[in-house]
Amino acid sequence: MSGILIFINGAILIGSSLFFLILGISSFNEKEYRAGVIALGSFILNGLFWTGFLWIGFLRASPAFQITNILIISGLALFSLISLMRFFPDKSLQRDLSKAEQYDERDNIFARNNLQHHPKLMEKYYAMRPEKESMDRQIHQKPEFGEKEQLYHDKYTAPCYEAAFEYLEKSIPLSAGETAEQKTSIDPVQFCKAITDITEFYGACDVGFLQLKPYHFYSHKGRHAKNWGDKTDQTYKTAIAIVIPMRVEMIKNGPTSCVLQESAQKYVEAAKISNILAGYIRNFGYQARAHNDGNYETLCVPIAVEAGLGELGRMGILMHRVHGPCVRLAVVTTDLELPDSVRPKPSNMEAFCKICKKCADNCPSGSITHDDEPYSRNFRHWSIHQEKCFSYWKTIGSDCGFCISVCPYTKPDTLIHKFVRFYISRNSLNQKIALFMDDLLYGRYRKIAKTNPENIFTSRQT
Repeated sequence: MSGILIFINGAILIGSSLFFLILGISSFNEKEYRAGVIALGSFILNGLFWTGFLWIGFLRASPAFQITNILIISGLALFSLISLMRFFPDKSLQRDLSKAEQYDERDNIFARNNLQHHPKLMEKYYAMRPEKESMDRQIHQKPEFGEKEQLYHDKYTAPCYEAAFEYLEKSIPLSAGETAEQKTSIDPVQFCKAITDITEFYGACDVGFLQLKPYHFYSHKGRHAKNWGDKTDQTYKTAIAIVIPMRVEMIKNGPTSCVLQESAQKYVEAAKISNILAGYIRNFGYQARAHNDGNYETLCVPIAVEAGLGELGRMGILMHRVHGPCVRLAVVTTDLELPDSVRPKPSNMEAFCKICKKCADNCPSGSITHDDEPYSRNFRHWSIHQEKCFSYWKTIGSDCGFCISVCPYTKPDTLIHKFVRFYISRNSLNQKIALFMDDLLYGRYRKIAKTNPENIFTSRQT
């Protein structure tokens, strides 16, 4: 018996020490020094604890000590077994979308902010939505992006993101175009594989396919004055959702200008990939349209969620199964019928969002609810208070991203974080433990930087 206990204690010592060592090295590499120090301390204490059992075991411990050792080992074994069980008793996460209403892009805060430059459209809109006028006019009074009055304005780097969004505006005509005169016969399964390979080759991290339903489309256009109020083209049959990862080290600097620069760069990448993919499909003789920043006729988040690329988080955005909320999206719609993606087992991130609330606790503008999912458009779903959020953006001169930066899922895709994501996906007990550990290692609250980093692009390297 003594020999068996010595062997088991030794195995636990080696395994647990490796875990804390990898956690510590990973944390220091990510510049998460608090987590690194705690991991190092845990490594030392854990080593002393199990080395003590080994030492006493070699000295032929008393029966009472052996019984204590057996009880501790049995407890660990039972805990490990429970941790592997998949069990989520709350079945309320399923959404009934059968009566979901379409969303009008004219109600989007970006579209409403543009109205200040178009008095006739402004008059028309507030005749339809008088309840929004007071709040919108307050937002209109705030400085626009790129103006020096904003908190994180930097005269040398602001023109960079401005140029990026100018480029996106000029690239809008590339989203649609003429199709080849003759349709090429394709195998849908092989074509999906080719699309996946192409999008990942050009920089996407994930792709999903979904048969479109009416609520996936905006009801009316609202972002640009030239087609404001026009109905969207809802004749397309299939959506291809494209996920582009953002650099965690840039987003961790939120809400400074680092986030705006990273967002702009990834929106450019999303436009590039989706425009190329749409053109690729048109070369086979099928209609295709890209939907990217400032040029959407579809709602990217519900399409990506239903295509199996992740789940809907408390922030109202996609929680990607690997990168969490630290992503940007684009969509390509086509009249070509393609099979839906095979949806993987859920990662149960929505269940975690119900208990975590870290984004809501840290949101500088109070835009994220602490309550359960609200109902709007005839179904239950997370959404933010977009007026509060955008008003804060205009105050600081950045698209903030602070909620993304504090999210426990916003971590690099390293070995330790792969393990934690798997651990969280198993059951609700694991999620409570993981949340406690995330708060312990990284802190429940983060301070908001008063100024930009010395070099806004310092964290650009992956």
